[in-house]
Amino acid sequence: MVKSKSVFRAWVPALLVALLSAVPAVAQTLAASAPAVAASVAEVGANPYGFEALWSGSDLVAKSVLVLLFLMSAGSWYLLVVKWLEQAKMGKQAVAAQAFWSANTVLEGTQALAADSPYRYLADAAHTAIQKHQGLMGHIPVNDWLAMGIQRAVDRINSNTQQGLAFLATVGSISPFVGLFGTVWGIYHALTAIGMSGQASIDKVAGPVGEALIMTAIGLAVAVPAVLAYNWLVRRNKAVMDEVRAFGSDLHAVVLGTIKA
Repeated sequence: MVKSKSVFRAWVPALLVALLSAVPAVAQTLAASAPAVAASVAEVGANPYGFEALWSGSDLVAKSVLVLLFLMSAGSWYLLVVKWLEQAKMGKQAVAAQAFWSANTVLEGTQALAADSPYRYLADAAHTAIQKHQGLMGHIPVNDWLAMGIQRAVDRINSNTQQGLAFLATVGSISPFVGLFGTVWGIYHALTAIGMSGQASIDKVAGPVGEALIMTAIGLAVAVPAVLAYNWLVRRNKAVMDEVRAFGSDLHAVVLGTIKA
């Protein structure tokens, strides 16, 4: 063990001297190869088969397809964020609505809820149903009439939570076909150009056909997030609406008990 340590100590200075002497040679090598590296980077940046070439070499139809796919993708991500924020807000309002049951009266509990809360909307709907239970409506049993009023309010809340989901479903369904249309259109023009030039070599075919196939990839890139967002938001909507329906059922029993009392 002692002998190995002495050998290691003897080699360390020699190794350091060799590394220091090699630094100038390495620096000269890197300096000599810098222009070649820069040229290769510039060549990669100016890729003749990339998105920039696809946009500059496409016609009005292909550009319209690209713009349409971009708008659908932007709309999907916008709806995902907006609906997520709405559902998170309704979740917090569900927690705040538990204070309703601690109030002395239904009116007092209603006033304690936030003005934009769906639970406040349910409470107001129940109060309005009781106020309108007169005239011809008075022939309907108060139990049925109150249940109808609360159910209408629940349906309206559910309709509001569903807004925008149809757009996500539509984007998830049609964007692959929109991208496929762009692919077919691009391949058609590529084959037309090849036929006019009379050359079908790989360098003539790879670029146009590859650029056309990018359309399919873009269509899938738009569709997959839209489908995932739709399924995720639908599941979260179900959880949110379960809370709303439970509150409506309890509200119906409380208001009916208050009337009979």
